[in-house]
Amino acid sequence: MSQPEGQVVDLAITGMHCPSCAALIEETLGADDGVTEATVDLAAARARITFDPTVLGPDRLCALVAEAGYQAEAVGPVPC
Repeated sequence: MSQPEGQVVDLAITGMHCPSCAALIEETLGADDGVTEATVDLAAARARITFDPTVLGPDRLCALVAEAGYQAEAVGPVPC
């Protein structure tokens, strides 16, 4: 299976308590035109997002998570 094209960033997310929290974040991120794929792992408190860097960046992804009521911070070399 091929990977979606784009840049990938992992976000550490705080404030999730249940599967509905994870689903809300996935839905919020997935609704943005620049996001190709978003998966949230509740147990790990992480999200992996594939996105088009010509449309948005990690700072916008963190802002989208914040708009959903949670806190996010990029993990790795690409800060929010």
